[in-house]
Amino acid sequence: MGPLLQVTRTVPVVFTQTPDPVAAGFVASLARPGGNATGFTQVEYGTDAKWLELLKEIMPRMTRAAFLRDPAIPEGIGQFAVIQSVAPSFGVEVSPVDIRDAGDIQRAVMAFARSSNGGLIVTSSGLANVHRELITKVAAQHRLPAVYSNRVFVTGGGLISYGADSIDPHRLAAGYVDRILKGEKPADLPVQTPTKYELVINLKTAKALGLDVPPMLLARADEVIE
Repeated sequence: MGPLLQVTRTVPVVFTQTPDPVAAGFVASLARPGGNATGFTQVEYGTDAKWLELLKEIMPRMTRAAFLRDPAIPEGIGQFAVIQSVAPSFGVEVSPVDIRDAGDIQRAVMAFARSSNGGLIVTSSGLANVHRELITKVAAQHRLPAVYSNRVFVTGGGLISYGADSIDPHRLAAGYVDRILKGEKPADLPVQTPTKYELVINLKTAKALGLDVPPMLLARADEVIE
């Protein structure tokens, strides 16, 4: 996205699933983008507290959580601020853990797992996606419940995920393209935050961790993997 806007500030651009377009400098604000780009973001910071809530619900004894993030992207800061603000109400101490490569992931999770009653919050990033098999593997090895922002982690063996629907923004983007082709300007079309979220639970992983998933939580799930 960044290189594209460096090439042109006149050709309309509609993006999808961009994490934080304001922090990245793609738009002036969500309500009034102001330039030649607009679209749909995959991050709404206010909903990130749900990750901690879900972990606590599935593991009531949890008192510690490691917040794994890629320090090279800006949204990790905002997400951690939201999690940190609600952590006391759940009786959980949350620590940010910056990861840059596979070695970082292995060392960080191993060090965190030395103390009991811990869980992992794995935020969305290209780095996490590249290393998703490693992340779910080391979480299982150290018997750490983990919550993710994307269902692909759970279909690959992760415990639970809660995140924006990955297909919906592409459908909605077609409407913006149509409006722009009919004469509207990207500068006047507000960037839209997610409206559709999905909760996915892997019961096989829960059983392997010795966790009993509350029936009410299962009832809320959009998908249960057994």
